[in-house]
Amino acid sequence: MIHYYKFYCSRENLKGIRDFVTGVLRNYSLSEIEINQMVLAVDEVCSNLIIHSHQCNADDSIELSIRNQPGGVTFEIIDRAATYFDLNSYKSPDLKQIVKEGRNGGVGLMLVQKLMDKVEVEYNDSKSTWRLYKGIHRAAV
Repeated sequence: MIHYYKFYCSRENLKGIRDFVTGVLRNYSLSEIEINQMVLAVDEVCSNLIIHSHQCNADDSIELSIRNQPGGVTFEIIDRAATYFDLNSYKSPDLKQIVKEGRNGGVGLMLVQKLMDKVEVEYNDSKSTWRLYKGIHRAAV
């Protein structure tokens, strides 16, 4: 089954994204920790796109779909902004350096990669599709 959600690029819509993902994941026999980890990962990617790709322009939109498949769940986040992020050249930040500098932010993508089993991004024309996959070994209710 595929669950679909379209949202506009305003920070105020992040709560709606979290609620949507949580609601869908409640259909599976998952622990609160597993649900919260997946919600956090999706929220991080969506907030990065809203802030960095769209500069919080509420006229722009992003699409999110959640697909259950045997053994796991895939989140697809489709963004039509003309920005490009090379995930393959991404290097995790040095956490000690971030703490030393007192910086806020900069660890979100590293967190997403640690929480999810697979993270990929595909670019086609002016569209990017982020895919986050998490294996689950429980049946849907």
